[in-house]
Amino acid sequence: MLLDFSQGNMTFVVEVDENGRAMLRHFCNGPATDEREKEAKWCPLAEIHVTGENADAHHGMKHIGSYGSRALKYASHGTETEKDGKRVVFLLSDGRMNVRVSYRFYNGIQAVRAWCEVKNVGTDPLGLEYVSSFSYTGLDAGEPAPLYKSVRVAVPHNGNVRECNWQWYGMEELGLRRISSSCTKHCTVSNTGTWSGKEFLPMGAVENGDTGCCYLWQIEHHGSWQWELGEVSQMLYLKLSGPTEQENHWYKELQPGESFTTVPVALTVAGNFEAAVAEMTKYRRALFQGNGAGAGMPVIFNDYMNCLGGDPTEERELPMIDAAAAAGAEYYCIDAGWYADGTWWETVGEWLPFKGRFPNGIKRVFDYIREKGMIPGIWLEIEVMGIECPLAKEWEDECFFLRHGKRVIDHGRYQLDFRHPRVRAHATAVVDRVIREYGVGYIKMDYNIEAGIGTEVSADSFGDGLLQHNRAYLAWLDETLARYPDLVWENCSSGGMRMDYAMLQRAHIQSVTDQTDYRKMTVIAAAAPTAVLPEQAAVWSYPLADADADAAAFNMVNAMLQRIHLSGKLTQLSEPAFRAVREGVAVYKTYRHLLPAALPFWPMGLPQVGRPWQALGLRAEGRALVALWRMGDEESTLLPVRGRARILYPTESGACVTACTDGIRIRMPRASTAVLLEIIETV
Repeated sequence: MLLDFSQGNMTFVVEVDENGRAMLRHFCNGPATDEREKEAKWCPLAEIHVTGENADAHHGMKHIGSYGSRALKYASHGTETEKDGKRVVFLLSDGRMNVRVSYRFYNGIQAVRAWCEVKNVGTDPLGLEYVSSFSYTGLDAGEPAPLYKSVRVAVPHNGNVRECNWQWYGMEELGLRRISSSCTKHCTVSNTGTWSGKEFLPMGAVENGDTGCCYLWQIEHHGSWQWELGEVSQMLYLKLSGPTEQENHWYKELQPGESFTTVPVALTVAGNFEAAVAEMTKYRRALFQGNGAGAGMPVIFNDYMNCLGGDPTEERELPMIDAAAAAGAEYYCIDAGWYADGTWWETVGEWLPFKGRFPNGIKRVFDYIREKGMIPGIWLEIEVMGIECPLAKEWEDECFFLRHGKRVIDHGRYQLDFRHPRVRAHATAVVDRVIREYGVGYIKMDYNIEAGIGTEVSADSFGDGLLQHNRAYLAWLDETLARYPDLVWENCSSGGMRMDYAMLQRAHIQSVTDQTDYRKMTVIAAAAPTAVLPEQAAVWSYPLADADADAAAFNMVNAMLQRIHLSGKLTQLSEPAFRAVREGVAVYKTYRHLLPAALPFWPMGLPQVGRPWQALGLRAEGRALVALWRMGDEESTLLPVRGRARILYPTESGACVTACTDGIRIRMPRASTAVLLEIIETV
């Protein structure tokens, strides 16, 4: 039996074989051409490892041949209509467990969201060691030679101040060259802990040049996760999941009647990587849905980066507020340090303003921000408590992550457990106070520790405790945002260490990086739309005190195709440099309404460190906006985009553009300069 759920140019076919086992037969871009015989054992809708059951495969560390793939039989399926698409649910069963595999489709988007729910319908406990959120076998065309010539894998390396660093690998480089029908080698990328993106973004891609298919995926979780790519029965497979026992110290024991639901994942399929990013961008918008507050793309000033640096006082803030307002900012956020005398890292947790910094009260500063026509914001780090915070001595141990009977400490902080009612009540009271007493309309919520594998409190495993906490925090965040629909919420984790769509389905803005060098910022900013919607990605523009007009404009161009996070020494800038900042903000306001519908592209390829030129483009409403940075010694370059071009910013760049048959020739006479172009494209 074949069940076809294809839409648009996306083919999605499920087959139920003669033994009653369901498999994902086709998932590709365009018509299905793979006619290989597929055995359902290797192509399951769900891969589930159950404690005490045989893993029937020569698998090594691969998650294949599981009990779920062998024993589960198709019971039924149904289609549910959603406002912007449909959800198809398959029920699989073996008498001990019922498994509901859900695929969510969206109108006009070549993407699917997937997750899996396991219910114990037997009389004995079931131990879960691994449950896939998505499983597909058959990404290749079936022939060994094309597989290794044409298939390549994109891994998004990530790290503090070097986010969104995509690197491409051939199959040979990953050690996946097919030399026999059975091999234990596989490629796995995973994260364990509370920073979902400390080494890799929870994403990946496989591109097959022969079949014209690029698969791009994201795992929508802000804790532990895993994906793997390997071969089984001479077919290339992909499996996506949240935490696992093997990789992430996660184990869940289901009692009779209990259920477990995996973290959701999403996949797009298109003709190439750039097209797949466009489809993922559309999907993210369907998931995010603009999220109400902050939809007007306001310009935000934050006093931290290359500015006050966590040492705010009323005396320092007032002139900075004046400068931010004069530059055109619409929000003004007081960042870290407002709550402490001197060193504050290990004392955070009470979130009360230190009077020595604000002799007239912190509310006076917030009132001044409003007097200047801006909405005030504040920095918090609500998920942690410093080891020297007075509350830490009063609260019971169960309020914190515990391992082996001891509180987990990382970088001078305890990790709070949001399953505990005292923790949630405290967090709610802090947010209520800063909104109702101080009048803030913006919260930058930071998170600067890595609490590790999880907690043993009320959990079957450390990873189980972590996942429960992860979900409790999201539930608290949902409640908070529902209570304050006008509040703008920024997600920050030492920059982009939790750049994932568990958080970004909810948060209005994502801090992309803590990189302090504006020239190094360029590569991160230009790659950010692979991971975050342009209307959510906050990019710093922070000119130093000695910046000239070129340096100030370079800073501005870094941010002008996404969300401007203004900072830097505005009060000390020369008049030409400040004029460049003010002009950049003014130009941004003329087109920012286009960004929530724009699709990204990279006319010079994905950015890489060391290239003499970098470029990022957005297409919307029949025109392209392209940011172009001259990083090296070459005075001119060819931008392979045909059309009529004009320089939007800066007006005094000295650059000139000339249309030619194969694109637009751009000359920028000065090194370390940047421009923003508007191009009316022609075929």
